[in-house]
Amino acid sequence: MNFRKIVKALIPKKMFRQIEPIGHLTEAVLLNALNGGSPAKHMEVIGVTGTNGKTTTCFLIHKMLHEAGYKVGLMTTVGYGVGDDIKPQTDHMTNVPVPKLIKRLKELREQGAEWLVMEVTSHALAQHRDWGIPYSVAVLTNITHEHLDYHGTFERYVASKRKLFEKTDRNKKGLQTGVVNADDPNAEFFASAIKNSLTYGLKDGELKAKDIKLSASGISYRAVIGDDIYDIKCHLPGRFNVYNSLAAVGVGRELGLSRAEIEQGIAALAAVEGRMTTINSQSGFDVIVDFAHSPDALENVLKASREMTKGRLILVFGATGDRDKSKRPVMGEVAVKNADIIFLTDDETYTEDPATIIQEVYKGIEAAGGQDKTTIVEDRLKAIKAALAAAKAGDTVLLTGIGHETTRNMGGKEVPWNEIEIAQKLLN
Repeated sequence: MNFRKIVKALIPKKMFRQIEPIGHLTEAVLLNALNGGSPAKHMEVIGVTGTNGKTTTCFLIHKMLHEAGYKVGLMTTVGYGVGDDIKPQTDHMTNVPVPKLIKRLKELREQGAEWLVMEVTSHALAQHRDWGIPYSVAVLTNITHEHLDYHGTFERYVASKRKLFEKTDRNKKGLQTGVVNADDPNAEFFASAIKNSLTYGLKDGELKAKDIKLSASGISYRAVIGDDIYDIKCHLPGRFNVYNSLAAVGVGRELGLSRAEIEQGIAALAAVEGRMTTINSQSGFDVIVDFAHSPDALENVLKASREMTKGRLILVFGATGDRDKSKRPVMGEVAVKNADIIFLTDDETYTEDPATIIQEVYKGIEAAGGQDKTTIVEDRLKAIKAALAAAKAGDTVLLTGIGHETTRNMGGKEVPWNEIEIAQKLLN
């Protein structure tokens, strides 16, 4: 057990929550000072925040800059590195603890990174774990129900996200630019935190997506702002990826990339591991693995899967332990409204009783009248096997919640688990 865990175990939870940000801030200030200032100070940093879509948006921006010839680093839930040398992120958190963050920033800088595209969470912002990082561009994907177990209220959650834009606005050396999803109800709250902002959206915004075409192999549309038009082709399927790629177009435009650099950069990204990862079976049905673990993300992935499914949509899902409990029944309702067959199972339990988590999700399934289409299988491997056995040609089996991760926290212990590999082995 490390020092932080010992302190956390000894101090009452409520008190620890109050002093935790002070501890992280002190740690960040000290470690930055010992390293002659933040290792990120020599890089132009693009911070991406929001509830859903952060990882994919980061990968799109990173690929676009890399293809344009920039030496660019990446830090996301899925991986980190420079250029094509992206290492898997094995920590079960997006923004790692301060000592590891400083170490990785130094590594990226030593590899020659001039730019950094970084996923930034509400936890990291509220706890000052990113102190010393000079953001040049701040991006908002969207804000929906999430992390109320930590922040307490939705208003506090939104306010913590806004800190990214406030920090960017204060960076006198950077571009001080915000790129904001205009279709999000909180758009003005974020845009008002920074002097210069570009808004994007499907309904509102300066930069709009028009003539959208969706298919199993990806999306295409025209991104229009004034007299400028970008013909976007993206290999990532789903309407929600129109938003993610449109945010990347906005960033590219703000950075002064050419039309060709923006179009070719977005088209160059083939996939993001664990984000709508499709596995074809010899029986004529598809299996999709996705990280969706919030109500909005689950709904987006279900709707995207529905658009590319001729037959039935079969869902295997659960909810994470030691996280926002209020979203569990909501996820149950979302599942009933969008899936034909549901296998409710475990996700990552952490220190909670898995049966209790399942029952809390099931309350939402009951409220939506989905009992007849739902089977509870407490063991996730057995649930996946049951879903694959039930699938027929033309169906889609959607596995959500684990995505790219290669371990699961079960009962407070990390156990090996690679959902993509498991699905491939079962199919073969």
